[in-house]
Amino acid sequence: MDYRQLGRTDLRVSAIGLGTMTFGEQNTEAEGHAQMDYALDHGINFLDAAELYPIPPKAETQGRTEEIIGSWLKARGNRDKVILASKVVGRSDSTWFRDDGRPATLARADVLEAVDKSLKRLGTDYIDHYQVHWPDRAVSAFGSVPTVFHPADGPEVPIAETLETLDEVVKAGKVRHIGLSNESPWGTMTWLTLADTRTLPRVQSIQNAYSLVNRTFETGLAEIAMREDVGLLAYSPLAQGYLTGKYRDGALPEGSRKALFDRLQRYEKPGADTAVAAYVDLAAEVGLDPAQMAIAFAVDRPFVTSVLIGATTMEQLGTNIRAFDIKLSPEITERIDAIHQIHQNPCP
Repeated sequence: MDYRQLGRTDLRVSAIGLGTMTFGEQNTEAEGHAQMDYALDHGINFLDAAELYPIPPKAETQGRTEEIIGSWLKARGNRDKVILASKVVGRSDSTWFRDDGRPATLARADVLEAVDKSLKRLGTDYIDHYQVHWPDRAVSAFGSVPTVFHPADGPEVPIAETLETLDEVVKAGKVRHIGLSNESPWGTMTWLTLADTRTLPRVQSIQNAYSLVNRTFETGLAEIAMREDVGLLAYSPLAQGYLTGKYRDGALPEGSRKALFDRLQRYEKPGADTAVAAYVDLAAEVGLDPAQMAIAFAVDRPFVTSVLIGATTMEQLGTNIRAFDIKLSPEITERIDAIHQIHQNPCP
């Protein structure tokens, strides 16, 4: 396993990180523990969670993922062996995150409450990397990097207020470093400018969707990531399973996320099927597992710090982790780029 510097910190995170959003919904506590054991044994030292998890978000399950990680850390006594990341939700109409039932924002009181509750669920005194899950402001589309721009307006908490609050929790020792998620180029540079001009904590990463069918990060954020040392933590490298080919031609595997929850509309937009088919066909032609080809491509990008994988079975987890051992040839990368030129981000 390769280990890469997280932003400008002294932390080095594995090039493949373990996403945990299935723990507490699709995966039991025992299964979550088994996944984390396996990941750690295979060189993964980076665990990514969120107060929102598990997915799909529900009042009755919210926080279970962090609780499962916390019970694993307690049982194994290995807190010093992992770099632990979590997230605070952005603006949300959901009323189950805060104790008084108010809709969530990124105001000071919300952030302070979220941090303390995550620490309690995780059973730890500190979170290595704490991220803003999505912006407080209205944006054109979730993910903040759309292919079609739609003006958006609405209430928002100033980024400066949120950053000043995060400065408080860093100084209190509850959080070591901070990052962003589902953020835009404008948003990222605003966070960086405020940090530099007001001597506040610098964001060290940005966790956005990145896959063969969503390379929008490359158009505005890749240069920021490399010049400002705010590397990408790439989520959904398999386009929520579509790039494995398991949903091809309308297939609906029993127990799959689509069969259970039908929440994959981000990857069902016009042109998505033909793009996915082109990549799956390419993988078959060059003798690669399509999931491993997709992950290997993301791992190899120069602006990527870590690729976050998720699985519901140990077989899936093993396949995904072994993708690190695959190095795509220049010829295969050129063919991937050629497909991209034709199909152009159908799933932003």
